[in-house]
Amino acid sequence: MSMSDTKLPKGEAPATAATKKPVVFVDGGSGTTGLGIAERLSGQNDVTVAGIADDKRKDPAAKRALMEQVDLVILCLPDDAAKETVKLIDSMGAAAPKVLDASTAFRVASDWTYGFAELTADQADKIRASRKVSNPGCYPTGAIALLRPLVDAGLVPSDYPITINAVSGYSGGGKTMIASFEDGTAPSFELYGLGFEHKHLPETQLYSHLTRRPIFVPSVGNYRQGMLVSVPLHLDTLPGKPDGAALQAALAKRYAGSKYVSVRPLSDATKNGKLEPEALNETNMLELYVFASDKHRQAVLVARLDNLGKGASGAAVQNMRLMLGLSDA
Repeated sequence: MSMSDTKLPKGEAPATAATKKPVVFVDGGSGTTGLGIAERLSGQNDVTVAGIADDKRKDPAAKRALMEQVDLVILCLPDDAAKETVKLIDSMGAAAPKVLDASTAFRVASDWTYGFAELTADQADKIRASRKVSNPGCYPTGAIALLRPLVDAGLVPSDYPITINAVSGYSGGGKTMIASFEDGTAPSFELYGLGFEHKHLPETQLYSHLTRRPIFVPSVGNYRQGMLVSVPLHLDTLPGKPDGAALQAALAKRYAGSKYVSVRPLSDATKNGKLEPEALNETNMLELYVFASDKHRQAVLVARLDNLGKGASGAAVQNMRLMLGLSDA
């Protein structure tokens, strides 16, 4: 397949040697993550998006020919299909493109780079240098953002019995869940993942630097998108018995200067004792809050994000730009 067989954005002229822009192929663009990535890419003029005819999407030879001519492939596929495509990419040798995988297939693989750019001070550089990056899950993005700085600072022990509660809009649950909410057959609210085997647990534990498996209780509400991830803490059970200000300061130090992650002042968390999940929809932003009571020596850490933004498509585009050496959008 030549580049003339690919689909360029409307009005986009083929690149010349002098004006060549990196070429990206989104494999599996019909799901919520793929559609979100496509929408975000449509607003960027420094990448070219290649496509493949619908009747050739499952043709390995056609897909290989296309991938040999692109700079980066973003996989928005089920785990097994992602693994098969990565095998195909690995077989391409020097012609292989970089790959960004949005499934859970490689998130804890030692030879892949985890795509939460704000994880540590040098994580963005690791992503820039990597040929294989795994895009984080939505729930882990919030939980890891809250926990990793506190574990690294010694404020929360790595073996602390952590509980993570979370609620997401139904768009994160796949086509069946989306359909059930939109046709009115789903309940207004439900807990799920109560078998203690949620697919996001391994990456949450690994990248939070927890040695004890956390309890994770996800839930879904009858609204399309937006997410809250919360971690309750008994302050007197932590080393040094920190107060809310110490927790907030540790988070603020870790994310100082971050474009997409903001740590809200304690005063923001005490205004009315409430937080709704949809305020960051359609953005790549992540807000972190510390709600604390000096009287009761308790705290609740909360992360707010768009499960389709920083929790999926927004993070993917952020990682894509890092991997391609492009300036931050």
